[in-house]
Amino acid sequence: MTGEPYDTDRVLTVPNVLSFIRLLGVPLFLWLLLESHSDVLAVVVLAVGSLTDYLDGYLARRLNQRSRLGQVLDPVADRLYTLAALVAFLFRGIVPWWWVAILVGRDLTMWLVLGPGLRKRGFSSLPVHFIGKAATFLLLYAFPCVLLGFGDQPWQLFFKVLGWTCAIWGSVLYWWSALLYLRQGLDVFSRFPVTDSR
Repeated sequence: MTGEPYDTDRVLTVPNVLSFIRLLGVPLFLWLLLESHSDVLAVVVLAVGSLTDYLDGYLARRLNQRSRLGQVLDPVADRLYTLAALVAFLFRGIVPWWWVAILVGRDLTMWLVLGPGLRKRGFSSLPVHFIGKAATFLLLYAFPCVLLGFGDQPWQLFFKVLGWTCAIWGSVLYWWSALLYLRQGLDVFSRFPVTDSR
């Protein structure tokens, strides 16, 4: 239960297929970046992932195919792409460890503070907030730009500035959305107290 409206319990829907494709892109992205050092192809995979992130939500609403599975898959795919990019960039020395700690710390805070309480009340997640989607969009846009800006060529300066601008704003919105989710979670905890069934 997520608290969001849904239209179908079907698994095989167009939006869900797009989410599965996005999930398959995560190991491919890691392999391209860490094994073959094919940075341009890794950027293409990130771009396709960002496009499917937009399309699955749009098509779910347009085709009346919002599903419980889709409401879980979409944020999971977003988190996995974010984590994969951060891990790969950290191993390659593209981003500093403290920036990775800021973003990973946000997800750990959400998972540790909200996760157990929501599960005890029968919720799998909270409704996705616009600020959270905007933060994810900025970060997914920042990752390819930061990657393309990693180097000393004059043309890379443009991508470096654009990438880190999106990264900083995305990080701010990422933590802002966390505060909104924490407030929503506390509201759920107060409205649905866990009762001792013994």
